[in-house]
Amino acid sequence: MPEIILDGQRKEDTFRFIERWEEAMPGQDVIVPLPLLQEPLPFPTGAGGRLGVRLEGAEGPEELEGHLDRLALVEVRFPVFTDGRGYTTARLLREKYAFRGELRASGDVFRETLYYLSQCGFNAFVLRPGESIDSALEGLDVFSEGYQSTALRESPLFRRRLTGNVLPGKST
Repeated sequence: MPEIILDGQRKEDTFRFIERWEEAMPGQDVIVPLPLLQEPLPFPTGAGGRLGVRLEGAEGPEELEGHLDRLALVEVRFPVFTDGRGYTTARLLREKYAFRGELRASGDVFRETLYYLSQCGFNAFVLRPGESIDSALEGLDVFSEGYQSTALRESPLFRRRLTGNVLPGKST
């Protein structure tokens, strides 16, 4: 089974990407493309598996309204690391749409991007081929403190300093 980074740890990926409902096996966790999720034929009930959706670069979180309550996972594909739309999608899913399930970044994802992706709300990562999971895990802790507010920290550093809400031993 392939491995991913989930909540800061190496984990086996239980989800499988399918393009048609007929490919789903009973009890299997599946990820489907957005057009399949929007078809009138719903995810087979009683199948026992969890449902996820994959958003490509141009597909936004607003297209998931009415579906988020049944999704265990939203995967956002980055065609190239310079495509920033996925960062916005993650922030909107976490902050505007209050999505609390697994938010997965895939595609052109590598160590140097993990910290920034996590600050936008991603908690799962599928690395591009050839990337080491062990090395990439170190990328999540590359910075001890951030200046701006993020999906993980509502207040910027200057406000946290005023309230004394700064990590011990970090910026003061």
